[in-house]
Amino acid sequence: MKKQTEPKRYLISFDSRTTAHVFTDVLVIGSGVAGLSAAIQAARHNTVLVVTKERMDENNTAYAQGGVAVVLSAGDTVSKHIKDTLDAGQGLCDAVTVKAIIGEGPKRINELIGWGASFDKEDDLLIFTQEGGHRFPRIIHAQGDSTGKEIEQTLIRVTKENKNIKVFEHTFIIDLITEDEVCHGAIAWHAKKGKMLIWAKRTILATGGCGQVYRETTNPGVATGDGLAIAYRSGATLQDMEFVQFHPTTLYIAGAVRFLITETVRGEGGILKNKKGERFMPKYHPQAELAPRDVVSQSILKEMQKTDHTHVYIDIRHIPKERLYSRFPKIREICASFGIDIARELIPVRPSAHYMIGGVKVDRFSRTTIRQLYACGEVACTGMHGANRLGSNSLLEGLVAGSAAGIDASRSIQRSKRELFPFPIQELAGGSKISWLDLNDIGNSLKSLMWRDAGIERDEKHLLEAEEMIEMWCRYVMDKEFANPTGWELQNMLLVSRLIVASARKRKESRGVHHRSDYPETDNTHWKRHIAVKRQKS
Repeated sequence: MKKQTEPKRYLISFDSRTTAHVFTDVLVIGSGVAGLSAAIQAARHNTVLVVTKERMDENNTAYAQGGVAVVLSAGDTVSKHIKDTLDAGQGLCDAVTVKAIIGEGPKRINELIGWGASFDKEDDLLIFTQEGGHRFPRIIHAQGDSTGKEIEQTLIRVTKENKNIKVFEHTFIIDLITEDEVCHGAIAWHAKKGKMLIWAKRTILATGGCGQVYRETTNPGVATGDGLAIAYRSGATLQDMEFVQFHPTTLYIAGAVRFLITETVRGEGGILKNKKGERFMPKYHPQAELAPRDVVSQSILKEMQKTDHTHVYIDIRHIPKERLYSRFPKIREICASFGIDIARELIPVRPSAHYMIGGVKVDRFSRTTIRQLYACGEVACTGMHGANRLGSNSLLEGLVAGSAAGIDASRSIQRSKRELFPFPIQELAGGSKISWLDLNDIGNSLKSLMWRDAGIERDEKHLLEAEEMIEMWCRYVMDKEFANPTGWELQNMLLVSRLIVASARKRKESRGVHHRSDYPETDNTHWKRHIAVKRQKS
């Protein structure tokens, strides 16, 4: 196999003398829970520009059905939540980060409530539910199964009311502008305005995950791993890229888009059954349906293989109809569109790629290894989740780590008191601008390959095959200079896929969401450690 070549530093050619310039104190890339939390905090003392590649509300946050895990109920404690998180993370969580994020959770949730976020209540008290891996009911929800949407709409409203924040929608960030491992902003593209250089004193990456590199995913089409790729090209360190979490239960209708069936359905008493109608989770784990996600996903996969079937089922027919309909209005609506009445029929489900646990390595202030660059939310690797994210900890992390990024960026600007000085920069990407490649075909082939060879179950043979195929595609895609997001997204997805596969090959054990059939045991002697990746300077 040929030696892997590092990606180009910049995907496109540009010249600062002939490109439009935009100036801001803080540039926030992404408009989900982490990005908007960062923007709101940074805007207390600075001008902020939020850039998002689609509409402001098109992101993973808006699709998050599950709730927020937070210590607000009587009898729950920070130490209990920490223990559940550390147990799920299987030895790779950063205990200091876990304590800090869980400890600050109540403050950030109360802040959201103060801004008008409406979480579900009974007799004017918050309702708490229990999910897999949690030993205590500490999950709050909004409108039953639309928690992410409520949080996102609240943050959007606060953002729009803030005179210090501007928003550029439908604007694609192609690369970060760096010099001597210091970030000075980014190069962006808009369909009508063309290329622009955005100069910023501090830049915050909050671009979300990369579920779209897999054929089966709960993520929306925007989740193509752009932030991971641009951070890697800029020289930032990435960590734990092998740890991709698969959600155990997504609605499986052949040919239809995968739709998340939230963990709370099992928390409310939903039972998993195989093709024969047999309940199977008790034989895999003492917590049965409430086992951690990695266990449930792997158990479902085993049952599908044993019964030679494309999916399993969730049975919630024993739960009173009124409760089901009020608790899961969105799930009821989606299932009904496929002719399934959740109160009377089984729901067909199978696992799908859901959450990138790894990402851009950051410290407790959300600082990356590149100066003046921050990362928060799913694009970042804080150490909160270890080898397996505990359900409903992601919205919590996005709120807390996003706020931390905005606060620290603001403070560091005040400390340095430097003005914004753009510098001349000319970049010749040197790629062929002519291409007859079928980008959609390559993209679909990549997704199928990743699902088959680097999915829930992995082994050396299939990971090696994936590595060779991705490298082949890279050789004739990465040298091209594309003029629109379709090409840039494919280049980003190829790069991210390559990093996932390389890290998965390297980790010769099974831990959390990373399951190697050829190394089925957890090896604490050799592998109770992180795998970091960084672009080698050419």
